[in-house]
Amino acid sequence: MRDVPSGLKAHLEGGAQTVCHCWQLERTDGAVMGFTDHDSEVVFGGVTFSALAGLESSGDVARTGLGVGGLEVAGALSASGLDAADLMAGKYDFAVLTVWLVNWASVSERVVVRRGSLGEVMRADGAFRAEVRGPAQALETVRGRVFSTGCDADLGDGRCKVDLAALARTATVVAVDGARLTVSGIGDLADGYLAGGVAEMTSGADAGSRGPLVRHAAVGMATAGGATVEVAVVQLRTALLGVAPGDTVALTPGCDKRFATCVATFGNGPNFQGFPHIPGNDRAFAYARGSE
Repeated sequence: MRDVPSGLKAHLEGGAQTVCHCWQLERTDGAVMGFTDHDSEVVFGGVTFSALAGLESSGDVARTGLGVGGLEVAGALSASGLDAADLMAGKYDFAVLTVWLVNWASVSERVVVRRGSLGEVMRADGAFRAEVRGPAQALETVRGRVFSTGCDADLGDGRCKVDLAALARTATVVAVDGARLTVSGIGDLADGYLAGGVAEMTSGADAGSRGPLVRHAAVGMATAGGATVEVAVVQLRTALLGVAPGDTVALTPGCDKRFATCVATFGNGPNFQGFPHIPGNDRAFAYARGSE
């Protein structure tokens, strides 16, 4: 049961109401930002909730179990609000979101109506949308080991022990088509080798920005800087904003977490963190057969 302050409760039960929603975002680096759906700024708790580039939220839906729930927040990306480059750089990942219901005429009359953290963020057409994950969703996090044929380590972590730095390749951007980058310098890599990996810009306007790779394919020859070079295409999950031809990018491979890939591609079979020989469903549902 939510404890509503008596002053706010009396105000809500009255005739004319002067209430608004305020959203407070606290990033993991300590930066705090405030937004409101009121037509002027609201100030309380040492935070100024700006109306210039406010957020909006969907209807909140409570669900049984420990799922994410139905609340989403959306807003515009602008210099006075949420910066697109910061969003793409992951500075808002796991930011704590607190939603207040506030009497803007008397800000001491307020109550927290939702608290959670930002989950998956989607960006398109100069705006973003993010799901809000409640505290109970952390209880869905896997603890301990899961017995499966696939590996449950991340490529290059302390359990995997693959040296990712040694596998990283530097490429030069030849052409940009949204999230699709044509690059030179990795023409010797087999198709799909980088899929599931990470691209990090090392020069240009987007230097330092990172993004997951969903596709990698060699495409042949192209002309760049007056010379003919061997090029490949890498597809990012979402487009980076300031990438231009001539920029350099560091590319590290991904792993599909299969034992065959671990052995053949990375030569890392002894450190495979899965159970490739565990019986599957076919063995579980099999039945005994008599010999003839």
